[in-house]
Amino acid sequence: MSQKISPLAGQPAPYASLVNVPRLISAYYSGRPDASVAAQRVAFGTSGHRGSSFDDSFNEWHVLAITQAICDFRKQKGIDGPLFLGIDTHALSTPAFASAVEVLAANGVELMLSKDDEYTPTPAVSHAILVYNRGRKIGPGSGLADGIVVSPSHNPPESGGFKYNPPNGGPAGTDITSAVEAAANAMLANGLAGVKRMPLAQALKASTTHRHDFLNNYVEDLASVIDMDAIRGAEVEMGVDPLGGAGVNYWAAIGARYKLKLTVLNPEVDPRFRFMSLDWDGRIRMDPSSPYAMHSLVEHKERFPIIFACDTDHDRHGIVTRTSGLMQPNSYLAVMVDYLFTHRPHWSASASVGKTLVSSSMIDRVAASVGRKVYEVPVGFKWFVDGLVDGSLGFGGEESAGATFLRRDGAVWTTDKDGLIAALLSGEIKAQTGRDPGERYAELTAALGKPVSDRVDAAATPAQKKRLSTLSPAQITSTQLAGEKVVNVLSNAPGNGAALGGVKVMTENGWFAARPSGTENIYKIYGESFLGEAHLQRILGEAQTVVDQALGD
Repeated sequence: MSQKISPLAGQPAPYASLVNVPRLISAYYSGRPDASVAAQRVAFGTSGHRGSSFDDSFNEWHVLAITQAICDFRKQKGIDGPLFLGIDTHALSTPAFASAVEVLAANGVELMLSKDDEYTPTPAVSHAILVYNRGRKIGPGSGLADGIVVSPSHNPPESGGFKYNPPNGGPAGTDITSAVEAAANAMLANGLAGVKRMPLAQALKASTTHRHDFLNNYVEDLASVIDMDAIRGAEVEMGVDPLGGAGVNYWAAIGARYKLKLTVLNPEVDPRFRFMSLDWDGRIRMDPSSPYAMHSLVEHKERFPIIFACDTDHDRHGIVTRTSGLMQPNSYLAVMVDYLFTHRPHWSASASVGKTLVSSSMIDRVAASVGRKVYEVPVGFKWFVDGLVDGSLGFGGEESAGATFLRRDGAVWTTDKDGLIAALLSGEIKAQTGRDPGERYAELTAALGKPVSDRVDAAATPAQKKRLSTLSPAQITSTQLAGEKVVNVLSNAPGNGAALGGVKVMTENGWFAARPSGTENIYKIYGESFLGEAHLQRILGEAQTVVDQALGD
């Protein structure tokens, strides 16, 4: 059941593991996807379409078709304002960016590209959309803006990614992505019929193509969401590793603008990401929550009280403290909730805590301790967007180290994950409380209990995966789990009633959730216990039996 850890995990990336960038780019332009092969079709997951040119799952044809489908969607919905286009540092992002520009310009879209071709984090795109749309009403002719981010997030260097953010600034919902996906695949099947395109040089000079200063607009506004005066006044020493990602030049600008003691540990950009430590499976992956990928960063913990990192598009965070090392994502989410809802007096007294179904129950206990309700949703940040926009959610976080929260006055900041503000909040916590997030988490567990958690994988056929995604509570007949009474079985999220795409089984002191993988013939089992490691292992072991029985009925 458990993951097989590579003997190279945590080690510096050897030369043999580095991607051949020229071959990768060549494959982007020369590859032709076969629309009859599922793995080569456009497929939007929770964060857009992802793949690699090496296996014809992400290449020029995909990007041209997806971009045209987005242009057609915008026209259909009357979205006629500017489109903010962001890009990260993956090798495939540059040619994909060029392909997108060619199609967007040919369709007459008012296009906002980064000033000086600066890389653009996902949160900077979400922020730009929301700032532009402030005060505008939904409807044709309203001039609403939207955006595209060219990024596969923290995925390996050979990966490419492409995601759409509608006028609400957050990840597009399935109602949008399903339509874009179907339209793009129809174009692939018809040899790109219907795709409008112009040469890149002409597109860049088009009257509809403009430049936008994403970096300075974002950096100048940060004091509205983070107490920069407190960090500066307490002289909190912080180190940051951008992991060669899109925010690489943002950190120096933040430090200079707010006069912080902030040291950029690695300003290097390399599409091979050769400076990374190998992840659990021996591959390069810019995951700031992985102890293996962050191995070299943790070695710096004695230099600074707090160190943080963000993934390639800077929508995820990793926090390292001198006292606790690399914090688990769920642990820091709990600390964020505890701090924010006791240090943001201008937030609505009814603002809730948003969490995904596989995030820690420690968040529920912390929320209860600060008198806030929990809004639990399926996996996917899109479920938090509406609540962040109207202020009914003060915070939204997911177990994979993604979070965002409101401005200090209670207004919306971003509706997509923001690794920069999550990282900077660790400095504010240290400045205002005198304790780093690791120390604060230890205090919370002493008062509320200490959870242990893990995730394992189990084999499943495509038919079993399909059945798991539609499993009903009635099919889970077990009344006991790891020696405790089952108190609830969920197939829909208690927050918004949306289908979980799996099942969650809960007891007083533990739970497990099972959901199928979107890319492999496995299902994932997430588990947590407040009764220790042995109890957690019982939960995980029995979980597979419970689910297998349900799938076999």
